[in-house]
Amino acid sequence: MMEQNRGLIFLGVSLALGVATAGYFVGQTMYNAKVAINTAEVKGLAERRVVADRAEWSIVYTVTGATRAAVPELYREAERQQKAIIALLTQNGFAESEISAGVLDYTYTEYRDDKQVLVDQAHSLSGTISVETEKVDQVAKGRAAVNALIADGFNIDNQAPRYRFTKLNDIKPAMLEEATRNARIAANEFATNAGVRVGGIRSALQGGFNIRDAGEEFGDTAKLEKDVRVVTTITFYLTD
Repeated sequence: MMEQNRGLIFLGVSLALGVATAGYFVGQTMYNAKVAINTAEVKGLAERRVVADRAEWSIVYTVTGATRAAVPELYREAERQQKAIIALLTQNGFAESEISAGVLDYTYTEYRDDKQVLVDQAHSLSGTISVETEKVDQVAKGRAAVNALIADGFNIDNQAPRYRFTKLNDIKPAMLEEATRNARIAANEFATNAGVRVGGIRSALQGGFNIRDAGEEFGDTAKLEKDVRVVTTITFYLTD
C-alpha cells in the first residue's frame, strides 16, 4: 500500500512538472513571437483650404421715444423699419425662406439724479431679423445695403456674420487617404534608414477633423475661407 501511494505521488509530481514545463515553453514562444514583431508608428497629416457653404447673421434695429405715450407710434415705426429691412434683403437676392423676423422687445429706462428725482426716460422697441443662407458670396453686399439705411435714420446693429463649413463628409475620404499616404511616406523614410521595408498596417487611429478660419489658430466662423486638418496615427509592420 505504501509503495502504491509513492507511485501515485511520483506520478502527480511528474504531471505537474510536465504541465508547468509545457506552460513555460508556450509562454516563452508567445513572448519570442511578440518581441520578433518589428513595427513603426508614424503620423500622417492632410490639410485642405475650403470655402464656407453657409452664413448666418442678425440685424438688430431699435426705435426710441421719450414718453410712454409715444409707444404706439414707436410700434408702428418699428414695423415699418422691419418691412424696409426685409424688402432690402430680398432686393439683394435673399429669399423670404432665408429671412426670419423675431418679436419686438420693449425696454423702459429711467434716468435719475443724485436725489433720485426722475430727469429723463427712454422707451425702446427692438427687433431682430436673422438671415441663414447658402449664398455666402452675397452676404457682404447685403450687409452693405442694410448699413445704408443708417443714413435714413435707422438705428441698426448689423452684426458680424458667422460663416460655417458643413460639407466635411464630402472631403473626409480623400483627406484620410492622403493622411494615410503621407504616413506611409514617413514610415518608408524610417525603414530606409533602418535597412528594412514597410509592410502592411498593424493598427490605425484617426484623429479628429479640425476646422479653423483660414490662417488662424482659433475660431471657425469669422472668415469665409477655412482650413481643414486631420492627423492619423498608423502602425506599420517592418520586414527584412
